[in-house]
Amino acid sequence: MRSPVFATAILCLAASPVLAVPSVVADLVPTGALVQEVMGELGDVRVLLPGGASAHHYQMRPSDAQALQSADLVFWMGPSLTPWLARAAGNVDADAQVRLLDVPGVFLRDFAGAGDELHQDHVDEGHDDHEHGDHGHEHEHEHDDHDHAHAEDHGDHGHAGTDPHAWLDPDNATVWLKAIAATLSQNDPENAATYQANADAAADRIADLDAKLGQRLAPHAEQRFIVFHDAYGYFTNHFGLQPAVPVSLGDASTPSAARIDQVRRQITESGAVCAFPEYAHDPVLIDTVIEGSNVGLGGELSPEGGTLEHGIGQYDRLLTDMAQTLIGCFEAE
Repeated sequence: MRSPVFATAILCLAASPVLAVPSVVADLVPTGALVQEVMGELGDVRVLLPGGASAHHYQMRPSDAQALQSADLVFWMGPSLTPWLARAAGNVDADAQVRLLDVPGVFLRDFAGAGDELHQDHVDEGHDDHEHGDHGHEHEHEHDDHDHAHAEDHGDHGHAGTDPHAWLDPDNATVWLKAIAATLSQNDPENAATYQANADAAADRIADLDAKLGQRLAPHAEQRFIVFHDAYGYFTNHFGLQPAVPVSLGDASTPSAARIDQVRRQITESGAVCAFPEYAHDPVLIDTVIEGSNVGLGGELSPEGGTLEHGIGQYDRLLTDMAQTLIGCFEAE
C-alpha cells in the first residue's frame, strides 16, 4: 500500500502545470525591454550587457555563456553591434536565435561617411521617406562581421556599412514587436494570444509616444549638436533633426587627434549649439572639442539604455530621456 505522503506527492505533480514559457536571453536593455513587453508576466528576460558596459567592446563572463547555452531563445541586434556575442552565438542553434537587424521590414541606414563631413544630405532621408519595405534588406547584411573588423583595423577610416543602432527608430520597434510575438508563439503556442495582445498594446503605446516626442522635437529641427559617438542617426532621421556631429565613430573607438581637429572645424562650420557626453564614456573628449567655443554642455545621453532598469516600459523611457536631454540643452541656449 502506498503511503499518504507518496499519494499526496503524486496528486501535486498531476496538478502542477507544465511550464512551456521559453527562457529568453537578450543582448541589450532596449532588446530586452521589447521582448519583456511581449512576454509580460509570463517570464523574465535575461539581459547580457550590464549597465555601464559598451555594447561594442564588452567581454562576456562565464555566467553569460552559461545563460546563452541554457536559453531557449536568444534575441540580439547582430554581430555588427556586438561582436563579443557573435562568437558565442555560433555555439547556439540558429533556430533558437533572432537577429533583429535581419528581421524583414526593418529600416536600416548606412553610416554613409558620417564623421568625414557634415553629411547634411542625411536630412533628405527624413521620416517622409521612411518606408521599411524599400530599405530593409538592401544591404543583405553581408557587412556585419567584415565592417566591424574593418573599422577596428583602420580606425577613423573604417566608418562604413550599416549603422546597427536601429532601436532608436521607434518604427523598427513596432516591426520587432510583431516578430518577437511570432517567435514566442511558435515556441509556446499555448500563450500565443497573450504574446500577440501584449505586442499590440506595446506597439500602440509606442506609437502614441512617437507622436508626442515628434511634436516636442519639431521646433528644434534646425539645431546642430555634438555627441560622443555616431549612434544617433536613426533618432535624428526619424524625428527630422539635423544629423549629430560625432566625436567618435560608430564603434565608439577612441578618436585620433586628426579626428578631434576635424570635429572642432565641424563645430564652427555647423553652428552647433549643444554638446552631449555619453553615459559610461569619458566626458573629457566632449570637453576637449568644445573648449573655447560657445557650444553649451548638455546632459548625458545613453543610447544603449545603460542607465535604465530592465523591464516593461523601459524602451519608452529610453526614447523619452533622450528627447528630454536634447530639448533641455536646446531650450537653454
